[in-house]
Amino acid sequence: MEAAPDEASPDAAGTGVPEASIGVGPWEGTLPEGDHWDPQLLADGDRRNVTDQYRYWKHDAIVADLDSRRHNFHVAIENWQHDLNIGSVVRCANAFLAKEVHIIGRRRWNRRGAMVTDRYQHVRHHPTVEDFVAWAQGEGLRIIGIDNFPDSVPLETYDLPENAVLVFGQEGPGLTPEVHAAADATLSIAQFGSTRSINASAAAAIAMHAWIRRHVFAQPVGAAGP
Repeated sequence: MEAAPDEASPDAAGTGVPEASIGVGPWEGTLPEGDHWDPQLLADGDRRNVTDQYRYWKHDAIVADLDSRRHNFHVAIENWQHDLNIGSVVRCANAFLAKEVHIIGRRRWNRRGAMVTDRYQHVRHHPTVEDFVAWAQGEGLRIIGIDNFPDSVPLETYDLPENAVLVFGQEGPGLTPEVHAAADATLSIAQFGSTRSINASAAAAIAMHAWIRRHVFAQPVGAAGP
């Protein structure tokens, strides 16, 4: 797993909000017992961008707990021109508990949008599309592209497979022809305004949530709500 270096809480950075008002202060009362607790955080407070469930936990303990319940979908994004959306995609992947995030192309990517969530998310690099496709096939994962192609089918009516890797192109050019050809299916997201496309990170969030609705809440596509 590629991890970003330790840094100040992104909640406080650049917002004008004092860091002391973010997160929680030192533990009050009798100290809890257990190997997952971080003595330094208990003593100084926890200002990290984590849910309350993980306050005062050691970093490795958080990752281990996430690993015990990660979902069966992966996320991949092409990075031929150092796409600035990758950080936001990683943040969404962490929120929806993707198994892994895959960077196809350049190894280096802008971590700012990840808001330090890449420290808790497994990130794998593939230098070429061929390497990525070989890996996905070896893992038995269906490659599902997300883009607006003439042969794309609506995400809203497509039955997303459980074991899949959702692939996104970079902002502007979208998916490369190589990924388009390798995909089991390419899905489009319904749009109703005047713009031709939506932001890559927004598309990633929509597609990941569609997988969550289908496989976590077990709601088949097209099923009526309560």
